Amino acid sequence: MTTETETLVRPDAVLRPRPRRRFAGRSGGMRSIVKHVMLVLVSLIMIYPLIWLVVSSLKPNDQIFRDLSIFTTDLTFENYTNGWNDLQAPFSVFLVNSSIIALGAIVGNLLSCSMAAYAFARLQFRGRTLAFTVMLGSIMLPFQVLLVPQFLIYKELGWLNTFLPLIAPKFLATEAFFIFLMVQFIRGLPKELFEAARVDGAGQIRSYFQITLPLIVPSLATTAIFTFIWTWGDFFGPLIYLRLPELFPASLALKGFLDAQSSSDYGSMFAMSVVSLIPLFLIFLFGQRFLLRGAATSGLK
Repeated sequence: MTTETETLVRPDAVLRPRPRRRFAGRSGGMRSIVKHVMLVLVSLIMIYPLIWLVVSSLKPNDQIFRDLSIFTTDLTFENYTNGWNDLQAPFSVFLVNSSIIALGAIVGNLLSCSMAAYAFARLQFRGRTLAFTVMLGSIMLPFQVLLVPQFLIYKELGWLNTFLPLIAPKFLATEAFFIFLMVQFIRGLPKELFEAARVDGAGQIRSYFQITLPLIVPSLATTAIFTFIWTWGDFFGPLIYLRLPELFPASLALKGFLDAQSSSDYGSMFAMSVVSLIPLFLIFLFGQRFLLRGAATSGLK
């Protein structure tokens, strides 16, 4: 009886596959290592231009294009001091201008796009489907098509050489992408919340401010981050509407280091480019988790 039990409990077939499992585990580990090494190499290739920009901003102006490597010992911070003071105004003025435009655009998009999204998602009105379709279709409309009529309108309003052409449209829910993002988020909220609020006597305005806005914080954060990134780096808009150098944002002020008739100060331009990228880097670093949550919960993958 004991022999039969030992035979049933410890058959040879059970003991043989163990070396194969170890080999399979080692093979899977090697594949994981190779995959991570390849990802690191690809990441280094992608961020090489940024590394080169930072290193070039620390090189003397006459060595930037003479030596294209990122390994050098002749480093100086002179480009940063020169770039900060060589333009018509200190570079801090241009950073402040960029901040004003970006913050104004963020506030406008958060208010107008969230209101429009709430109307499309929760209100019942005639022509809602048609209006939503037209709104989505405007995403495919090129910016250049609207450039001339918008310029003529802003000229008649006396808005040229002001920040209004860059900020005021944001308060009119012109960003269809953000509206669609918030509509998808609001539609995912439980309808019972709004029905309970209606029973308690809450109107649409109260439901919007006290129920909708606190629950769509991830999509609001995503809208704010994308708006900041797109507005901070915008070059074409300020180039069209701004003529006074003291109103230039940082993206447009960098053009002042280039001179087609004499030598260009590339070292100072690269140094101030690095300074201009710091806010974008910080916003993306601390707001990355909101971007992932906003995209995941709104159905955008």
